[in-house]
Amino acid sequence: MSGTPRRPGRRPGSADTRGEILTAARRVFAEKGFDKATVRGIAREAQVDPALVHHYFDTKEGMFAAAMQLPITPQEVIPLLLEGPRTEIGERLVGMILRVTASAETRDPMVALIRSAMTNEQVAAMFREFISNALLYQVADRLQVPHLRVEAGFAQMFGVLMARYVLKLEPMASASHEELVKLLGPTLQRYFTGDDPN
Repeated sequence: MSGTPRRPGRRPGSADTRGEILTAARRVFAEKGFDKATVRGIAREAQVDPALVHHYFDTKEGMFAAAMQLPITPQEVIPLLLEGPRTEIGERLVGMILRVTASAETRDPMVALIRSAMTNEQVAAMFREFISNALLYQVADRLQVPHLRVEAGFAQMFGVLMARYVLKLEPMASASHEELVKLLGPTLQRYFTGDDPN
């Protein structure tokens, strides 16, 4: 009988527990989708205690963002959209997305996920569940606007990212952040709050 009890939740000899949890999370998200994946199920796949999963990741949404290498989580996006003047939501959203995608390091994983979602239904379903339930519907409900409006805003920015970084259409691809915020902000504002930009 050993005189030193093992620390709870950690597998013996594991050098990269966080990395192993993320590997397990990718498998579980791919197999079950975002909605049906659970922290307990991911912990079981990684052979660790669920408490250890919570030690590394506050929420399932945060774990998904880390597993998919997304540069920002719903916990960061939602307050940014909802805090501050309601009349500036459109500009804040466009500015945030352009900042997040400005460098290749943060942009490439997002573009890779978009490309995968366009050709792989399993990835598309997982991404759809995450975007809808963890982000879009949360924002819509808190703003008290129809889900369709928020989805329309997302579709607009999705199209901008496709044109700018995948198709690399000019002059969209080389337009400055300031130009795009000025151009797109009023349209996004109308989707999110119904305000007339004129």
